Amino acid sequence: MDFTTEKLSGNKVKLSFTVPAEDFDAAMQKAYLKTRGRINVPGFRKGKAPRKLIESMYGEGIFYDEAFDAIFPDVYQEAITKGDIHPVDKPELDLQQIGAGQELKFSVEVFVLPDVTLGDYKKLKATKHLHPITQEEIDHRISHDVDKATTQQDVTDRAAQAEDTVTIDYLGRVDGVAFDGGTAQGQKLELGSNTFIPGFEDQVIGMEVGQEKDINVTFPAEYHAENLAGKEAVFTVKLHGITSKLKPELDDEFAADVSAFTTFKEYKDSIEKELTELRDKNAQTALENDLIRQATDQADCDIPDAMINDEIDAQLRNMKMRMAYQGISFEDYIRYTGQTEDQIRDMIRPDAQNSVKTQLVIDAIGKAEKIEPSQEDIDAQIDRHAEEMGRKPEEYRKTLNERQLGYYKDLAASRQVVDILEKNADISLHEGPEEEDAIDPAQVLDEVVKALPEDEAEEAQAEEKPAKKPAPKKKAAKEPSAEEDKPKKAAKPAAKPKKKDEPKEEKPTDE
Repeated sequence: MDFTTEKLSGNKVKLSFTVPAEDFDAAMQKAYLKTRGRINVPGFRKGKAPRKLIESMYGEGIFYDEAFDAIFPDVYQEAITKGDIHPVDKPELDLQQIGAGQELKFSVEVFVLPDVTLGDYKKLKATKHLHPITQEEIDHRISHDVDKATTQQDVTDRAAQAEDTVTIDYLGRVDGVAFDGGTAQGQKLELGSNTFIPGFEDQVIGMEVGQEKDINVTFPAEYHAENLAGKEAVFTVKLHGITSKLKPELDDEFAADVSAFTTFKEYKDSIEKELTELRDKNAQTALENDLIRQATDQADCDIPDAMINDEIDAQLRNMKMRMAYQGISFEDYIRYTGQTEDQIRDMIRPDAQNSVKTQLVIDAIGKAEKIEPSQEDIDAQIDRHAEEMGRKPEEYRKTLNERQLGYYKDLAASRQVVDILEKNADISLHEGPEEEDAIDPAQVLDEVVKALPEDEAEEAQAEEKPAKKPAPKKKAAKEPSAEEDKPKKAAKPAAKPKKKDEPKEEKPTDE
């Protein structure tokens, strides 16, 4: 087999093949043996008709597809391996010559990893922001431990107050008629949580245990149940119990209960140290992301649509997984946002394109710098991820397959690229107030939960974990899955390439 390579553009190549006649004839014989049992020839049982007879009835072209499919994968794989070609999509076939006793001649055009023109990535400028740790931040962090140490105590000697949790029965009516979802018994309600219709909780404040009272409210004009939207309602409420929060004193005893320290001062100092370390880690991550962004913006490459679409698919899968984790189906998300899946894909496209370009630029810098991670570098990445996942590095390493080891090799190479960018950059330090955070995209999911019907929303919220604002990271610390969400460096050879428009030969049926 002979082949030639022609570069058509920065992201597309043409491969032209010539396969010896004897090789194609052997493939034709294999095709006959494989398909003869499916061909009906009068006077012969299926699978018993001679090849020449079948070809005389239907033409020898009846075996072309099977013969070509038997030859193509091996010759294509050999060509892309020898030519160091990295396809990112199925090749498009142009068949020039095919037939028994002849050389098989064909060419394919295929999109490949694009050429990347790098900017001056060794002369970047960036600022590392270190905001001072404030007393407010320390108090906020301590408040989490306070919440965990807070207990509830029964109240019998006073009326309900804001922040109390009450146990109530209620029956709601509109125009004197009870409605679905308006009745409950033994309902727990934290006053001031704004869980119920506006005005409801305010009127429970002041009630005493055993008291029954009518509460007048008006449903919001945009209430999810259209039959109740904007309607006035009366809820007959009976209060059965009141509990209040008993918060601990911020003293040495509290510190010993919630930490490994024996004094409150040691505990508070540890909180400040924890916040400082987190601040420094986030600042370093933000700096690295800025350098990578600048290097990516300076570079130029023509990215094939196939690579962008693959990344869109990966990001959409992740989006659906996050929704499922929050108890929201993708169908509900589409229904309540009024978007179609195609619109969501269009929304994802710019970020997907940037993600692909970023990885291409990192790889190109690694190639330009002749980066080849050592086994020690790779092991360091494996150990770090194992520890972040709560696994023992030596045991985790034994579970990795070749693909996963390749992932960590790429990760180690990317780490070295970032180190080169930072080492050569002009970096200034800014110590001042923290800039305001951008809107968290996860808020969109929260809005969808609020829009769900009451029973569905309660179910979704019951499964939802407390929301935390994570530190920014370039990649999540996770075990590589079967499909890593990163640009694919090379696609597997297509078992059957896409064909350019050509006349189709009629084939016999099985009958």
